[in-house]
Amino acid sequence: MDEKFTITQQQRLTELNFPEEELNRTFESREERDKAFKELEKEGVKHHRLHLEGLMGIRHQTLAMESEKQMEGWLMGEGFTRVATPSILTRPMLERMTITREHPLTEQVFWLDDKRCLRPMLAPNLYEVMRDLHRITRGPVRIFEAGSCFRKESQGAQHLNEFTMLNLVELDGVAEGQQMERLRQLATGAMEALGMDDYQLVEEESEVYGTTLDIEVEGVEIASGAFGPHFLDEKWGIFQPWVGIGFGIERIAMIKGGYRTIKRVGKSISFLDGSPLHL
Repeated sequence: MDEKFTITQQQRLTELNFPEEELNRTFESREERDKAFKELEKEGVKHHRLHLEGLMGIRHQTLAMESEKQMEGWLMGEGFTRVATPSILTRPMLERMTITREHPLTEQVFWLDDKRCLRPMLAPNLYEVMRDLHRITRGPVRIFEAGSCFRKESQGAQHLNEFTMLNLVELDGVAEGQQMERLRQLATGAMEALGMDDYQLVEEESEVYGTTLDIEVEGVEIASGAFGPHFLDEKWGIFQPWVGIGFGIERIAMIKGGYRTIKRVGKSISFLDGSPLHL
């Protein structure tokens, strides 16, 4: 009878990031299976040890951090200014994004009390900042923020409860009717900055933002862009055309590293830059 790796062995090989075809191998005997497992485990541990030694001794930054810095350098070169806003939002700010008490998404929010929550998105704060900057400068506003967001997500391969978003927004810098073209220009520039050539730009319809422009790599959505004016803008005192794109930094790192699950590249005490710390 063909022998397969035990559940415990499969879990260990998954932790070491071996592909599915390795996990599903069959053997003529348990002895052959156990020998193969020991060889694979030794190979995997060596690979990740070298990876972590290279991180500590040469690169000094994870794929996620590297991707964020690549985006930051490109954006500043394009005239965008980095801002930093609070991680705590009030309930009225979420309600202005249509996430009311009755909305299903409110169940995904980490509430601190009845009035405050950990931000599930960067958009509310960026609406506030770009409105005030436009009032002060009377000119186009180009800003971006990279920071943690929090959602009670499903425990799937592409979701985290705490994840890093990088949102760029440009207000009053694009003519009405040219927003989608500008989104495509910004999306292309971002992917060039990240060194990612194999991607697709896909137009979708969103419940909140209407027509959006998603960036997909290997079937994974790593960013989504939207534009205005649209019905939310008046709630924030925005009346000029704008464009914006939100990038999932950990999803970018997952794709770059060739990992099957985003948890390997998220904020963790079990993994660092895709490598397990229990070697």
